[in-house]
Amino acid sequence: MSNAKVLPLLEPDGEPCCPPLTERPLTAEEAVRTAAMFKALGDPVRLRLFSAVASHAGGEACVCDISDVGVSQPTVSHHLKKLKDAGLLSSERRGTWVYYRVEPSVLAAMGHILGRYAT
Repeated sequence: MSNAKVLPLLEPDGEPCCPPLTERPLTAEEAVRTAAMFKALGDPVRLRLFSAVASHAGGEACVCDISDVGVSQPTVSHHLKKLKDAGLLSSERRGTWVYYRVEPSVLAAMGHILGRYAT
């Protein structure tokens, strides 16, 4: 049993938890939320897993389709749990397999936090 707290990127009304980084300095609470997201993505294996789920056809991926990232299955499960705990992935068990998805609102919130830059 885990006592990890999910840090929402979106508030209940659908607004991102934090303003764009270029808008104003983050509050201490906003910085904690944003840092948890970036910390979860700061590991190359987790980033690859997140990318595999986000780019998978249909917007979701079975763990059996994304576990080839160069580490053992228990390590894949550990990293997927970290991504879930950070609120970046959700999952659903279907029979013996677990399917993961990145909600579009999570990607929108991440884009909002980073801001949009013109090239």
